[in-house]
Amino acid sequence: MRIGFGYDVHPLKDGLTFTLGGIVIPHDKGAQGHSDADTLIHAICDALLGAANLGDIGLHFPDNSNDFKGIDSKILLRKTVQLISEKGYAISNIDTTVCLQKPKIHPFIPQMVEALSQTMQIPSEDISIKATTTEKLGFVGREEGVTAYAIVLINKK
Repeated sequence: MRIGFGYDVHPLKDGLTFTLGGIVIPHDKGAQGHSDADTLIHAICDALLGAANLGDIGLHFPDNSNDFKGIDSKILLRKTVQLISEKGYAISNIDTTVCLQKPKIHPFIPQMVEALSQTMQIPSEDISIKATTTEKLGFVGREEGVTAYAIVLINKK
């Protein structure tokens, strides 16, 4: 049994598509990054890689590689799950928190859970997504960025 922790942050910019947890959420701002900037998936990838002692997301999917420019982060997550599987691990459960002032993502959590469940091929009841604001404090509170935290438990198969 191994535990892993992941964190990610992306700036929010006007006019970009906002992808979070593998789905597009309507908003006038979107996360900016080398890939689709799915902050939640990136945090999950880092947590899984860390739990299996495989480094971090930047090691496997560098943000200076054209191979990953604009890529759907669900592809990165699938590859991450494959990497931990090849090392003999399976996902037990995932617990996450997204910090975002706007938009309110609570109505979209079931869709995100389903997208992540399908991507990782694990039961939806093994995925928890929580949302919070920073009470208008800091860059998240000023709607300049989004952060996500993830903790995972993996077991030897």
